[in-house]
Amino acid sequence: MSEILLVEDDPKLVELVSSFLRSHGYTVHVEMRGDTAAERIRQISPDLILLDLMLPGLDGIEVCRRARSSGYAGAIVMLTARGDAIDEILGLQTGADDYLAKPVRPQVLLAHIQAVLRRMQTPRRQIVCGRLTLDMTTRSVALDDDFVPLTTAEFELLAELATQAGQVVSRDHLSMALRGFPWDGMDRSIDLRVSRLRRKLGCDGSIVKSIRGAGYLLVPKV
Repeated sequence: MSEILLVEDDPKLVELVSSFLRSHGYTVHVEMRGDTAAERIRQISPDLILLDLMLPGLDGIEVCRRARSSGYAGAIVMLTARGDAIDEILGLQTGADDYLAKPVRPQVLLAHIQAVLRRMQTPRRQIVCGRLTLDMTTRSVALDDDFVPLTTAEFELLAELATQAGQVVSRDHLSMALRGFPWDGMDRSIDLRVSRLRRKLGCDGSIVKSIRGAGYLLVPKV
């Protein structure tokens, strides 16, 4: 079963979440400070990190940023009590795969964890779209044979578009496939992922095109 690192400084929440996840078969490690979380991530290399935004020593945004910059490619789900859209945008921009506002019901949290981990368990194959090559086993991407470092969220988005290259993929489809629930018309997380993906691919829309009012399209022969 998957290993989860819970980075949270509220003892009651730590006990509630860790007990609930362990009862569903997950191995749960706990870290209660942001400034020591990076070393725990390196030591454990968990399948998924549940990361609180407000932490002593170092906030969750910076923990997320450092984890990604050091090469951590697993899933990161951020938790916050703020409910501030700016925090969500920052979290997604620094490499978070999902974002939940506290308090969150245990079953909802479990559903999000299962959806994120399920997306990481893809059968071995390669997808080639012109200059792009996606290796679904190593979850790596090459553009003209040059490695492109992507987060889990960015890779999953690109893979979803690549499996339907040349077709318009709606935001609602992407939200259901990548996050497990419908697009509400206001959520910008898909758009933010596309923006980050374009920057890393070094394109301004020539590879991933925006189709006004419809969604996104991956050009099959880039």
